[in-house]
Amino acid sequence: MADFLTTPFGTFVLILAQCLAIVGFVMISLLFLVYGDRKIWAAVQMRRGPNVVGVYGLLQSVADALKYVVKEVVIPAGADRPVFMLAPMTSFVLAILAWAVIPMNEGWVLSDINVAVLFVFAVSSLEVYGVIMGGWASNSKYPFLGSLRSAAQMISYEVSIGLIIIGVIISTGSLNFSAIVAAQDTGYGFFGWYWLPHLPMVFLFFISALAETNRPPFDLPEAESELVAGYQVEYSSTPFLLFMAGEYIAIFLMCALISLLFFGGWLSPIPGLPDGVLWMVGKMAFFFFIFAMVKAITPRYRYDQLMRIGWKVFLPLSLGWVVIVAFLAKFEVLGGFWARWAMGG
Repeated sequence: MADFLTTPFGTFVLILAQCLAIVGFVMISLLFLVYGDRKIWAAVQMRRGPNVVGVYGLLQSVADALKYVVKEVVIPAGADRPVFMLAPMTSFVLAILAWAVIPMNEGWVLSDINVAVLFVFAVSSLEVYGVIMGGWASNSKYPFLGSLRSAAQMISYEVSIGLIIIGVIISTGSLNFSAIVAAQDTGYGFFGWYWLPHLPMVFLFFISALAETNRPPFDLPEAESELVAGYQVEYSSTPFLLFMAGEYIAIFLMCALISLLFFGGWLSPIPGLPDGVLWMVGKMAFFFFIFAMVKAITPRYRYDQLMRIGWKVFLPLSLGWVVIVAFLAKFEVLGGFWARWAMGG
């Protein structure tokens, strides 16, 4: 078997199996994410939520997916058909593509490249094209306005997300996610992770992630009272399912990024307990719970408020934090608290 894996065909089979494992994990997680989102929202509103299909309603997401798949695909008469169909596929594929460089445990990553952070940032930036294509190809003013809103929103908050990540990169001296996690392995457990030295930026990153993924209270591109359903309004059946799946996969990716960048990834919060993939999955599930709770308890912002926060509050704060962290890391303040590369991290 070992000899077979060293051949070109064996290497191809191994890489294909790893890709399928990642896609399988993401898609199975997607079913439970949708279920959990609906259950949490129902609990806040004192409802039962999905409880009919399967035990405790666990198969409700599967039933909904099958319903979308078997429905007829309706394409508006005036739509640009190739672009109309390509848009949801673009959003879905790019959302999954970013997972190629996300490590779930030490060595558990498809591509352990040195510019993994840059790869994720580049792929997530391209996702805006799927939204713009979907709105434009529908040949209707409401989807087009929704796509413009979404594009402006995603681009605005990508700037602050990028600057926040730069602060973490300065502290680590690397763009590799495994190196970022290793730099947080200080022996102090929970208090050795980056959430403490970069505490102000944790909240900014989380709020920016909400806006980046069009989650409430920043779901302005899908404002029902103004734009019917935003850029998705003309979509039905499987194309709509791909848009929705891409959105939830992007949310789960943000949960993974928060875990890796600020909360130690697969590291144990208590010194002495073994590290492992269960810690990583548990942290991602916790942050998705926070995502769902924000959706259930916060009112929607106005669009001018959304853009004002992004450009007049988050951008100056994140830019100023980059300067501050660069200063603290350069002079190794508090024995290298902001400079883990100086500590051998």
